[in-house]
Amino acid sequence: MFRALLIANRGEIVVRVARTARRLGIETIAIASDADRNAPHVRACDRVVAIGGERAADSYLRADRIVAAARAAGADAVHPGYGFLSESAAFAEAVLGAGLAWIGPPADAMRAMADKAEARKRMAAAGVPLLPGYDGAAQDRATLRREAARIGWPLMVKAAAGGGGRGMRLVGHEADLEAALDAAAAEAAAAFGDARLLLERAVVDARHVEIQVFADAHGSTIHLGERDCSVQRRHQKIVEEAPSPAVSPALRRAMGDVAVTVAREVGYRGAGTVEFLLDRGGAFSFIEMNTRLQVEHAVTEALVGADLVEWQLRVAAGETLPVTQGEALARYEAGGHAIEVRLCAEDPANGYLPQTGRVVRWSAPRLVRCDHALASGASVSTFYDSMLGKLVAQAPTRDDAVARIAEALDRTVCLGVTTNRAFLANVLRHPAFMAGDVTTAFLPTHFPDDASRTGNAPTWLEALAAGALALLPREHVPALWAGWSSSPVIAREVPLALGDATRLWQLEGTRGSFVARCVSASHRIEAMTARHLNANGGEIDAMIDGHLVRTIFARDGDASWWLADGADIAIVDARLRGHASGASAASGALLAPMHGRVTQVLVVAGGSVEAGALLIVLEAMKMEHQIRAPRAGTVAALHAKAGDQVAARQCLVEIHV
Repeated sequence: MFRALLIANRGEIVVRVARTARRLGIETIAIASDADRNAPHVRACDRVVAIGGERAADSYLRADRIVAAARAAGADAVHPGYGFLSESAAFAEAVLGAGLAWIGPPADAMRAMADKAEARKRMAAAGVPLLPGYDGAAQDRATLRREAARIGWPLMVKAAAGGGGRGMRLVGHEADLEAALDAAAAEAAAAFGDARLLLERAVVDARHVEIQVFADAHGSTIHLGERDCSVQRRHQKIVEEAPSPAVSPALRRAMGDVAVTVAREVGYRGAGTVEFLLDRGGAFSFIEMNTRLQVEHAVTEALVGADLVEWQLRVAAGETLPVTQGEALARYEAGGHAIEVRLCAEDPANGYLPQTGRVVRWSAPRLVRCDHALASGASVSTFYDSMLGKLVAQAPTRDDAVARIAEALDRTVCLGVTTNRAFLANVLRHPAFMAGDVTTAFLPTHFPDDASRTGNAPTWLEALAAGALALLPREHVPALWAGWSSSPVIAREVPLALGDATRLWQLEGTRGSFVARCVSASHRIEAMTARHLNANGGEIDAMIDGHLVRTIFARDGDASWWLADGADIAIVDARLRGHASGASAASGALLAPMHGRVTQVLVVAGGSVEAGALLIVLEAMKMEHQIRAPRAGTVAALHAKAGDQVAARQCLVEIHV
């Protein structure tokens, strides 16, 4: 076994790999960009090597720096995690060339599957079922248009060298093809340095089902059952479960046999995932192979009762797989049901816009497994993707697993940054999901727009926040207590800003029992008591309309976040908020939607713009965000230039009518 392992990644996968390595007696070495010097994953390892840079391109994607760090630290093996360089054949070869062990598949196998067009050709030759498509070398538009017409509509345009949902476009009609080709090619070129495209028939009412495979260097290749990953947004998974509600034991064996054929065809070794589309008739088609450990590997671990990272390490050290195919399937099918959800820093009610900032308060639920690299006070950086962690529940039945993980989400405390926590709970409790009626069209069908994804917090929670902010002891919120008196009588107004709206709550009564009113909402709050208070928040118990409510809250300046019974709200105390932001908004200021880096400024001060004109392009969390003019006018002022790092809600440009 290895002596020292460098984990060439960041975040929760580093913590997860380090946990297994430590159990096996292997020393762990983290790497850290300049933005991650104090990140939780650094503290999870025995040692850390700084590799510089902030952006991924200057740090976690620098194979030369990582290999140099491994050698300088005395590592004898490198685990790539997932994302970043985990599927880079060139990185694997660089690690091996430096005399280090690579905890992953052979570089040739990775290279064979990295090119999606070539992989399709190779799998077709091996008899693997494929969707009708075009994977040829000719990329001129006449050829692509002709092939698209042959394949039929709808179809998918895909980056030949891509993955992770980037460079993909669904095309429903011929009239939309040109725009999709342009957009997919541009995104593929930016993300992968390769603008080549392939075309495939789209199966819009299909499930995304993947098979976990594992192979050793002694000729054993097995599969560990399926995972259903159909609940996706922007072709990226957010809920995964096993077994799939649509897969019978016979179908599982058929898909598993094909997945093993795929792995053997490319001489695979280690952990990998073969992905399929499964239609309602039970027909399945190969779409790609991910040559790495998947984010959702914990779902399989829960059913098989195995540590797949340990298997990776042992296989890389030359050991054989610990189970046969029959044993693996028997474990899987006796393992009940497991579900995983991905907790992300994003706002589902605002186009899934990624969020950044400081996690003021974090507490993982105890009901389920929670893999994360979070802590109270940790920063969510603009430089990397939005996934914060994952929750995994296992139970004897699917209904029990759904109920358990939904309750765990209700109890997950991640305050200070907007997350998809409440949205995930809503997804799990949707009648169609609970019935197992799920395809890749689940979110577009049932949560098609921002309004359908908006979690409307109960007014009683807002009322409690207003009362608590007005009545908390002065040593915890000193700015609130100008003119405070010790009188038990309450008669005051508390303005709270929620998003762009400000609501005025009126409090009347005594400290022991008062009524909070706002517009048509009215709630009686009694016996309010606070526990564990400090400058960053605390916990509050109260009787609200006759029911006991226990609330957790966090504060940072004039902002606060409140969580109770699975509902949460983010508010700004308008008594503390300066007037500058209101004046700025009124003057036609356009604000940064999140922390990020300005990559383009397409206007000049004094210039005229039309409604909808592109003004500024912002890059954050591996995504591009466009700032457009809401109306025609004149650029009165520019407050950013290309290359600037900007904060959320920072004014970027002012438009005057």
